[in-house]
Amino acid sequence: MMTATTANGGSDDARVRTQQSLLASQRARESSTPAEENRKGKFGGFFTLGYKEGFNQWWANIPAAAAEHTVMSYIPYLRKPPTHSQTGSAPPSANASTMSLNSSVDREAAPVRTTSLVDPYGPREWNSQMVKLGGRNRALNEFSVERLDEAHEQNLVMLHGYGAGLGFFYKNFEGLSRVPGWTVYALDLLGMGRSSRPPFRVHAKDRQKSITEAEDWFVDALEEWRVKRNIHRFTLLGHSLGGYMAVAYALKYPGHLNKLILASPVGIPEDPYAVNAAMPDPTDSTVTNEFSHDQAATTEHSNPEIPDSAKTKGDNNNFLNARSKAQKQDVSGDDTNPSAPRKPLPKWLTYLWDANISPFSLVRWAGPLGPRFVSGWTSRRFSHLPPDEAQALHNYAYSLFKQRGSGEYALAYILAPGAFARSPLIRRIHGVGRQMITTNGSATSSVAVAQQRRENGIPIVLMYGENDWMDIAGGYAAEQKINEERERALQSASTDEKKHDRGSAKCLIIKKAGHHVYLDGFEEFNEVMREEMMDVSRQK
Repeated sequence: MMTATTANGGSDDARVRTQQSLLASQRARESSTPAEENRKGKFGGFFTLGYKEGFNQWWANIPAAAAEHTVMSYIPYLRKPPTHSQTGSAPPSANASTMSLNSSVDREAAPVRTTSLVDPYGPREWNSQMVKLGGRNRALNEFSVERLDEAHEQNLVMLHGYGAGLGFFYKNFEGLSRVPGWTVYALDLLGMGRSSRPPFRVHAKDRQKSITEAEDWFVDALEEWRVKRNIHRFTLLGHSLGGYMAVAYALKYPGHLNKLILASPVGIPEDPYAVNAAMPDPTDSTVTNEFSHDQAATTEHSNPEIPDSAKTKGDNNNFLNARSKAQKQDVSGDDTNPSAPRKPLPKWLTYLWDANISPFSLVRWAGPLGPRFVSGWTSRRFSHLPPDEAQALHNYAYSLFKQRGSGEYALAYILAPGAFARSPLIRRIHGVGRQMITTNGSATSSVAVAQQRRENGIPIVLMYGENDWMDIAGGYAAEQKINEERERALQSASTDEKKHDRGSAKCLIIKKAGHHVYLDGFEEFNEVMREEMMDVSRQK
């Protein structure tokens, strides 16, 4: 039975939480300064890796391919995961860290098959490979799981968040590939993870065109991958920045999605500073929250700020009264009277953002201190995991962060400081599933109007963690706009068009999970995902 709660209504007395709030338990911890932290100095408690250990890791220079392989070895029933070495096989250096593609046959990885003797959900085939795209040094790192001895009818494609990699989905591959008839793909975004890292450049001078060009860097590569894989329709799952790009893909390349699933997506709510100012002064940065939240508190405790009714039948899952807030503000997303006071970001952070200096640039420049800096994030991000898994993910994260900068430089064009979108999705998400396409299902360009038809909607699922610092009010506002657009579209639709319309939107909450819902609450997340996947199968 699906344990995540779904959205349908609620009371007005619950407090509203936006991206600024921290866990009450965390605020309690932050109000006191332990003696041990005093002994370590101002930053000793934040960067948990010692200087010696950090230097040793920097000196060891673990290749990204080896780090990814170790993480994948924790996938249940997969004793020896396949890991190609066409990228990330050599440690990066100051002179050669391009993450270029090596197409040698000996760098490829043979698929690994698990039989029903060792895999109760098998047989399955696990594969790791690079998919070459057009142009110089353009290729996507792909990990896939295919069910054997049955018809392949559906495809799930998973996109990670900013600066991450497909290895972070290691607790999802096995659970999601249990669904009969499905093939699961995870991709590293172009210029991130172990995908190739060509130079990132934006040529447009106009603000909106610059944003579009930055989005196209990623979504064009995804579309090219789809064509290479000969996949006509699929279900797309995107986390955080991957969710933002999933929406951008659905709008630019309509007609190919069966369902869109957005896991704690960035960029939905509108912030007047981010959309109007060259360098806005937004609320607390989600980057700050990402570094300060301790996942042990997130996954072990329920959020005390959430009414009990929102955790069971959910006040019909009107999470922190976010639906009510979304309805009260203009559906355009313009909230001119935000409930939380604005706090300016540090000037140094705004300067670095304006100069397009990414957090990973600091890691690369830090040299032997790089692993210690990264430990400030990984020690909190993976604190709820067994020590060996947490260490493997730390090594994996550092191996990716220290690679040559590429796709990471798109962030400043897409998000303003504070992680609010320069072109908010709340202004355009209602167009997903309502675009014009040709009669054969391809996206339109200059074809005659007579050869076009409009999409008949697609189901959209917005998923957040119970302790998520991403603003769920934006999710409810998006749900409202999507459903209003459906009602508007059906007013002039024929009886047959109404019968076949598939458009819908809903918000789900994963209990005892934060922003990284797929990892914090992976068991419930996998169960919810399997239900959504089976729903797609039933529609056929």
